[in-house]
Amino acid sequence: MKKYTYTEKKDTRSGFGAGLSELGKSNPNVVALCADLTGSLKMDAFEKEFPERFFQIGIAEANMMGIAAGLTIGGKIPFTGTFANFSTGRVYDQIRQSIAYSGKNVKICASHAGLTLGEDGATHQILEDIGLMKMLPGMVVINPCDYNQTKAATIAIADYEGPVYLRFGRPAIPNFTPTDQKFEIGKALMINEGTDVTIIATGHLVWKAIEAGEILSTRGISAEIINIHTIKPLDTDAILKSVLKTACVVTAEEHQMNGGLGDSVSQFLSRQRPTPQEFVAVNDSFGESGTPDELMKKYGLDTTDIVAAVEKVIKRK
Repeated sequence: MKKYTYTEKKDTRSGFGAGLSELGKSNPNVVALCADLTGSLKMDAFEKEFPERFFQIGIAEANMMGIAAGLTIGGKIPFTGTFANFSTGRVYDQIRQSIAYSGKNVKICASHAGLTLGEDGATHQILEDIGLMKMLPGMVVINPCDYNQTKAATIAIADYEGPVYLRFGRPAIPNFTPTDQKFEIGKALMINEGTDVTIIATGHLVWKAIEAGEILSTRGISAEIINIHTIKPLDTDAILKSVLKTACVVTAEEHQMNGGLGDSVSQFLSRQRPTPQEFVAVNDSFGESGTPDELMKKYGLDTTDIVAAVEKVIKRK
């Protein structure tokens, strides 16, 4: 098992803020809109440096999406910012009708996604946002794994023409990917090559998958670990190449089992190469208040849950 280390833990929302600030300097067409959560989304630096390109919309998320769609007509590249719950569920009609249907070049940037929002509880812990967004025709869905990757993704999506959903979170997590990485939309990243099982992870679960791989290696199990930062379009070539070697797969995500990464992988494999699969995801449940670590353990999204899923799926080969 390849050894991964990190020197610090950082929140992925700060990676978004850093990437947005860098874009402000390099691309005069980038504008930012926020729904009264500038500090939480780490958009402060952009607001301070480029006040003429920052729009504080207030608690009016539907209006924010409509304004963003309109700004694209004048050649602007709008980045909207609010919590994931309010970026998707609250404004789904506006996204569908005003952005996705007409292919508007809006970047929907969503923080505080998943259970790791923590103490704010079930009403804010959206676990179905990936499913909502990936079902929209033409919508790109990205869920990076750490600060550096989130920063790189933020910068990269400005060059992509079309609607994008960028998902990130609040807790400080290991920052282990390179600072100078090139982010390619739709291109999976090999974390560790292995022969016995494929672990496909996204977002915060990528580091958990690395930890699980280290435990599995001590038990004589060689895990191939893939970081799927882009859930749509899915890197089906990387997935197929891996499962042809390992013959079984575990998917891991901070999202509902229904509609998430595992669902996309399963749909693809069922058509191309039926493969035993286990899911590490929330199983048809809302969240609750608690610390991020407590919730990840309770809802089966921890390192030990990935290890257990691997041991289970290998028996089905």
